Amino acid sequence: MTTVWTTGLSDRSTAGPTTDDSTETASSPRPGSRRSLDPAPAASLAQLVRIELRKAVDTRAGRWLLIVLCVVVVLACGALAIWGGEGERTVTSYLGLSVMPMAILLPVLGIMSATQEWSQRTGLTTFTLEPRRGRVVTAKVVAAALLGLIVIAVVFATSTLLALTTGGELNFGAISVPGVILMLTIFVLQGVAFGLALLNTPLAIVGALVLPTVWTILSSAFPTVAKAAVWLDLNQVTGPLVDGKMNGADWAHLATGVGFWVVLPLAIGTWRVLTREVK
Repeated sequence: MTTVWTTGLSDRSTAGPTTDDSTETASSPRPGSRRSLDPAPAASLAQLVRIELRKAVDTRAGRWLLIVLCVVVVLACGALAIWGGEGERTVTSYLGLSVMPMAILLPVLGIMSATQEWSQRTGLTTFTLEPRRGRVVTAKVVAAALLGLIVIAVVFATSTLLALTTGGELNFGAISVPGVILMLTIFVLQGVAFGLALLNTPLAIVGALVLPTVWTILSSAFPTVAKAAVWLDLNQVTGPLVDGKMNGADWAHLATGVGFWVVLPLAIGTWRVLTREVK
């Protein structure tokens, strides 16, 4: 019995200390633990733009708005193709009918893109994944402009196709294609600016559509307002742009009107997004 007890003690003594091994095992990170996870890389601006584009068409309201826009354009152009005279079935006529609904509905598309974080209460998720709100605002502006350009390109292609199939002329002499594209892009950006400034979809739609119309009515009724409308009426300053007859004074009028209706509300909206508490 004495021999066995002594042997057991000698085995324990020769085994050596195990404190260092256990400490090393406890301090080393295990696979799957929080300490072994690297922080996720920040999303690039291109990725944010793709996300905003997908969000603009994934929602039910966004899809229906695009569907309504396409239906209105098809009905207007189809009516001209069926009942219009032979001399009226030109690409300019088709494009003129398409521009009117686009000038009304494209700003709404920009508004919905700018207000969805606040109207659908997804701001907490968006700004948690991308805390730098300025990048989110930039992505929204770029995505809305790109989506508007895609819609404009589709409408231009549709107008050209209808003119070819109905025997119309393909002469854009009465209208400036770059001017129409720039005008509609300005209207899209105006929608984004009003959406960011008001952060409320119905209120921004009313503001973007009604205020310029009221300004146009006042400028036609009062001569004093008409003098300022030359500089501040967005519908009036974009007229020479569509006609392709821009000169130095017209560019100054356009810059002033865009600054008042797009740049100013966009600056106010950016400040509101950067400083507003997300709930």
